[in-house]
Amino acid sequence: MKKILALPLLALSGLLMGGCFTKNYQGDLVGAEDRPIFNPQDVPFGMVPCPGGTFHMGQTDQDISASMVNMNKQVTIAGFYMDETEITNNEYRQFVSAIMQDSVEALGEDYIKTELYPDTTVWVRDFTYHMGDPLLEYYYSHPAFDDYPVVGVDWFAAKYFCNWRSKYKNSTNEERGEAPLPNFRLPSEAEWEYAARGGREGATFPWGGPYVRNTKGCMLANFKPGRGDYASDGYAYTSEVGSYFPNDFGLYDMAGNVSEWCDDAYMEASVPVVWDLNPTNPDDNEPRKVVRGGSWKDIQYFLETGTRNFEYQDSSRSYIGFRCSMIQIGMGSNRSLNR
Repeated sequence: MKKILALPLLALSGLLMGGCFTKNYQGDLVGAEDRPIFNPQDVPFGMVPCPGGTFHMGQTDQDISASMVNMNKQVTIAGFYMDETEITNNEYRQFVSAIMQDSVEALGEDYIKTELYPDTTVWVRDFTYHMGDPLLEYYYSHPAFDDYPVVGVDWFAAKYFCNWRSKYKNSTNEERGEAPLPNFRLPSEAEWEYAARGGREGATFPWGGPYVRNTKGCMLANFKPGRGDYASDGYAYTSEVGSYFPNDFGLYDMAGNVSEWCDDAYMEASVPVVWDLNPTNPDDNEPRKVVRGGSWKDIQYFLETGTRNFEYQDSSRSYIGFRCSMIQIGMGSNRSLNR
């Protein structure tokens, strides 16, 4: 009796299992159908690939302040993309215009103008006895400064920009029936330092050498070379993005011009505490956020790839900007980024 009942049950189970697949596949395991199209991830517009690898994160020269906040540590970073330059005034203007057009009812005009719009008063209040009024009036608004890095943007506004950019790009992908890209975001501190070195192990500066001038005597970044000597590098304040040579990854202004927000919260002991694979330090309770790279008003020490610094997350400055990064997905090897 048991053998007679078993035959119909086996036949029924076969029909049920067979019904899960189309007949053309002849019962093969082929995965779910109707998935979005995903071509090998192209380099996003305005970004450059940073192939993953292992490097020694930390100071490469004397710790002149005896801070001991960036001791050397071997770290592995997965492949990612990073903006070729800092976000410019005109790129940020596109974001503000879109928010003013689409999100005034949701966010309120006051929030947009006070929290997201660049604070141009930084040119006056950052420095005592400084004639910053012309920059306050023209730096963000005038087309002459369209290709200069946006400043006066705090950490929250930079994060909001990244979220908007992700939605803006992926809404187009959705209309085309394409798979979404990973989100744009601020780089982690480890990603930023890895990108700044450009594949040069132990590099003091993004261009590799320990000097800030090339063999012809030309400055290699926009910073403060001496006491009160701001203009000998060609610019008294910020420079147009991409005015100096890129590093070996093709990234511009990873030292000087403006310092850059990172996603990490600042912690003096982060180097020995965080993991050694894609390390990051997210801490919403810590108001200090990492800034890296040095700026037009900083001395040479702050341009070094191993120098750490911070600013409070709700503070906007005339010398801090940002750029976006994006993880690289869909390939099995970091070497594939070099295709």
